[in-house]
Amino acid sequence: MRTVAICLLALIAFPALPQSPARQVGKVLDDWHQAASVADEPRYFGYFAPDGVFMGTDATERWTVAAFRVWAKPRFDKKKAWSFKPRDRHVDFSADGKTVWFDEMLDTPNLGLCRGSGVLVLLGGNWKIAQYNLSIPIPNAMADAIVKQIAKQ
Repeated sequence: MRTVAICLLALIAFPALPQSPARQVGKVLDDWHQAASVADEPRYFGYFAPDGVFMGTDATERWTVAAFRVWAKPRFDKKKAWSFKPRDRHVDFSADGKTVWFDEMLDTPNLGLCRGSGVLVLLGGNWKIAQYNLSIPIPNAMADAIVKQIAKQ
């Protein structure tokens, strides 16, 4: 009982420490991916900077946030967006701490292993996605064959 009382006293006396900037960025990206997986459109698009850009896996897919939202809306409306499970994330900060660039590997049920990379900016005290680039890593041993297939299109 005494141990419980000491633990409770410690929780009251020492409030939670603020999260490091890297943890804040990780939390934003994790929640952004979670919002897509449950098709929460307002939450998902709320993480973008006003002039943000999303680049998809196809060479033609470079969307402003507004254009990407139009493309994605039917998927969110059907409650079937996409599910990316991030891992192996690397985050780096600018010298002034107001810009972040990152890369992460993504496990996906439909595309297999993917890579996401991007830039976040600190706007009004909140991290916002200025650019996100989704790609499908191609093993070097397969690259020549894939390049030839693409050239035929």
